[in-house]
Amino acid sequence: MKLNYKRTFFVGFAFFLICTFWQAYDTVVPKILTDKFGLDQTWSGVVMAMDNIFALFLLPLFGTLSDKCKSKMGRRSPFILFGTIIACVAFVLMSVADNSQLKRMEAVAPTSESAQTVLYEADLTVRTPEGETVRIADKYTLEQYESIPMRNGEGDVTEEYTNYVVTARQAYAARLTDEDPSSLIFFVAMLLMALLSMATFRSPAVALMPDVTIKPLRSKANAIINLMGAVGGIIVLVLGMVFGTGKAEKALMSYTVFFCIIAAIMLISLAIFFLTVREPRFVREMQEQSAALNIDNNADDEEKGSGGKMSKKEFCSLMFILASVILWFMGYNAVTSKYSVYASTVLNLDYNMTLTIASAAAIVSYVPIGNISSKIGRKKMIMAGIIILGTSFFVASFMRSESPLWLMNILFAMAGIGWASINVNSYPMVVELSRGGDVGKYTGFYYTASMAAQTATPIISGFFMDIKMTSLFIYATVCVACAFITMFFVRHGDNKPKA
Repeated sequence: MKLNYKRTFFVGFAFFLICTFWQAYDTVVPKILTDKFGLDQTWSGVVMAMDNIFALFLLPLFGTLSDKCKSKMGRRSPFILFGTIIACVAFVLMSVADNSQLKRMEAVAPTSESAQTVLYEADLTVRTPEGETVRIADKYTLEQYESIPMRNGEGDVTEEYTNYVVTARQAYAARLTDEDPSSLIFFVAMLLMALLSMATFRSPAVALMPDVTIKPLRSKANAIINLMGAVGGIIVLVLGMVFGTGKAEKALMSYTVFFCIIAAIMLISLAIFFLTVREPRFVREMQEQSAALNIDNNADDEEKGSGGKMSKKEFCSLMFILASVILWFMGYNAVTSKYSVYASTVLNLDYNMTLTIASAAAIVSYVPIGNISSKIGRKKMIMAGIIILGTSFFVASFMRSESPLWLMNILFAMAGIGWASINVNSYPMVVELSRGGDVGKYTGFYYTASMAAQTATPIISGFFMDIKMTSLFIYATVCVACAFITMFFVRHGDNKPKA
């Protein structure tokens, strides 16, 4: 048996375009919500959680609908086609709403000489890092406020600028939004359309890989799919560095060109997918290959208890695995959904570089992690990944604007390796407990757990960040540490380590 890497690579373009969208969404949308519309971290978290709320209900629904689809293109391809096109249109239209609000905020653009004067004369109230609420006019004279520099002699954004100019600009944006919320309403409407469209084909796209890959080779195929997704994310981060989306000077930039390029990448990926993937033929060839090798998807039921029923111990392991999934996704997603804001506010860094390093570290570690897991077992690899991820988050909680950049890069590289160790092995552990005929149901269990976590954590982490901005990595560390405890009690779902 040998995996058809070329076929898997082209099938992976569906996941590639999905990850391209989500990387842009997770890093740019939180900045638009806070910088342009003035939402606080809690309400920004509510908006960022909407895609996961939809996913809880729509992923199982459209997964089931695709199972029953009898299109000439196949069961999964129609959903991928129409979902991608609608999502791209909605994504570009989001930038129209963003530009509408931007025009109203041009007077306070970071590069404008009169920006700080306008903010001061607007008689704004801001929240200090210590949690106090003060009027700018009570803390500074106009001359003092105008003299606050954006960057110090070393080129770093000053804490005073971040705490009192950026915060004031966001308060000004909130005031404009309250006066006329039409741009925000249109932005959220287009965002909802994009999220709904993405939800229609995420499950079908994920299900396509096992549809066209024989059972013994699905782990290797899954590694290729994950690599494709990670590459899509890195491309977006590199584009972010080119456009300067993480720079303080670009806080009020227009995202129209950036969004159009992301949409173009998604559409080009969709075109490659449909030019190279023949779903009905690939599925038929997989079935023929399985029959020739005498591979029966139900053959392993006899090994899992009489009558194919899950034992009590297996059920407990499943619950502990799903609890672990919830906890480590709560920790990891809190960082990925809030880091773009945290990096500019607390660290004065361009978030694109550190996130790119994390993704690159994950990419180069996927294959080695798969090989190591086959030797020592999935659970041990996951436990090691949790330790690496938790340690990186814990140390990052002490990082500030004066901290060395090289240390933050190392921490994010560690986080990428730790997350890859978890991500490669967690889904197979859940599916290992399934029976041949209900793999889809157990896939639903896994995604329901991960989506539930990603629904709650932007709101919870946003709440803590509103209290104290530096709480993000502390919160993430606690979640990951709790995942280590629940994972410790898992006794089933592991592969049999090779001698």
